[in-house]
Amino acid sequence: MAGKLIGALLGLILFHNPVGFVFGLLLGHFYDRAAARMRAPSMGQGFVEPLFAFAGALSKSDGRVSEPEIAATEALMARLRLDPVQRRAAIARFGAGKQPGFDAEPAIADLRAWCHGRRDLAFIVLDLLLDLMHAEGELAPAKAALLRRLCAALGVGEHELAALSAMRGYASAGRGGYGARAGAGPGPGPRTQPRPRPSDIDPYAVLGITRTADEREVKRAYRKLMSQHHPDKLGDVPDEVKHRAEERAREINAAYERIKAERGLR
Repeated sequence: MAGKLIGALLGLILFHNPVGFVFGLLLGHFYDRAAARMRAPSMGQGFVEPLFAFAGALSKSDGRVSEPEIAATEALMARLRLDPVQRRAAIARFGAGKQPGFDAEPAIADLRAWCHGRRDLAFIVLDLLLDLMHAEGELAPAKAALLRRLCAALGVGEHELAALSAMRGYASAGRGGYGARAGAGPGPGPRTQPRPRPSDIDPYAVLGITRTADEREVKRAYRKLMSQHHPDKLGDVPDEVKHRAEERAREINAAYERIKAERGLR
């Protein structure tokens, strides 16, 4: 709104006629829209409810909700530092999501609306769900299918989700990269699986490229990922979320430096 008012006043002052007023108003309108897109939206009920509804549907998609999935969901609530009202809403929506016949599309649509077309916000959504995705090890086909629907709605490719998973130490399992944590078999949840050392993570998987990629492809992948995962773009989000973005940025940098060292690149 401020942009419209300022633009209209400047247009009137500069051009001294109604055309200048309308022109300034229009420019101010576009400024307000751009500014709104750059601000990170609130992680209030409009984010918490669809996130946990989808989490419930994801957990139930293979037929049952396991103890590791419940533990991962509890850990997610703790990461987001939900207040008592938000926690009750999260539990209620998770419970609704795991009911037979639950339609996940409205939750997916709400998460897509929350992201406002911003890929950095889409990666936040997926990063928050990673431990739940892999709570039981390798994903069942039904879970992978539901994740593909979410990724498609958020404009994130399967190879990009695979790269995001690789940053957390989840090994790829064929096309799409939906697999278990490196070195772990199916079954144990995220609380029982040690985080792999950086040296154990494939730097090419982190950048979402193959080992046959040339120097230009390596640099392009690095720059693209850094633009998508830069923590300074997030605005007012919980400290844990910003901390994960900072970790992702460090992991991307570390992977790039390893590849450069291996290839002798500058």
